[in-house]
Amino acid sequence: MPELPEVETARRGIAPHLIGQRIADVIVRQRHLRWPVPAALVKALPGQTIRAVERRAKYILIKTDAGTVLLHLGMSGSLRVLPCRTPPQKADHVDIALANGQCLRLRDPRRFGSLLWTSADPARHKLLRDLGPEPLGPDFDGDYLFAAARGRKLAARDFLMNARVLAGVGNIYANECLFLAGIRPQRAAGRIPRARYDHLAEAIRKTLKKAIHAGGTTLRDFQNADGRPGYFQQTLNVYGRKGEPCRMCGTPIRALKLGQRSAFYCPHCQT
Repeated sequence: MPELPEVETARRGIAPHLIGQRIADVIVRQRHLRWPVPAALVKALPGQTIRAVERRAKYILIKTDAGTVLLHLGMSGSLRVLPCRTPPQKADHVDIALANGQCLRLRDPRRFGSLLWTSADPARHKLLRDLGPEPLGPDFDGDYLFAAARGRKLAARDFLMNARVLAGVGNIYANECLFLAGIRPQRAAGRIPRARYDHLAEAIRKTLKKAIHAGGTTLRDFQNADGRPGYFQQTLNVYGRKGEPCRMCGTPIRALKLGQRSAFYCPHCQT
């Protein structure tokens, strides 16, 4: 699933092509995504001018005067800006056509993505209102993490993946951040000392910024807005590297199951 860096990369890719453009039409070829594409979106968008393209957690927010599109890429979704006349492929489910002849095209082979609409403040939407702070925002630091972890027996990996604690971090980057901070993924979040949360907060910022700069990962179906794959996978330290030597010490990377997902760590570098 695309995580914060992949979604931010997609947002940065499409924003310059959308902001200030008038929407001419919305073409829905398949409305049954994770949730049905609402008729209100199809009715409200034509004639509107796109004022901003923002991100909250793993959602891209396309803002107009009438309301906001909440777009989630799901497991395999991707976005392209291309001429409207370009023939759609099988999984090209929705086009937001612009008056300049270009369109924003959503491709989603697995149909786990979503395209929703709200005419109210998007921060109050049920999918966004309970999310934790942005890890690259001003409200996030070691103090926040330490306070949020008090009394929790939850594994550190799962603690970071809890969207109510931290917005936009999934399994890939949770594992990578914990490696950089020297913390094992299975360690109880409530038993991590205060000072180590400062290191973890800094590791989270550093890892996400580096991934955004590199364009995300190449895992599974993710591609940039221009169709190129991301390149952060080339520098992953632990995720998906079971049995391979640690890039820091040479010790074989280990894997274990936490819930339904694998976690990865170096038994020498992480405690």
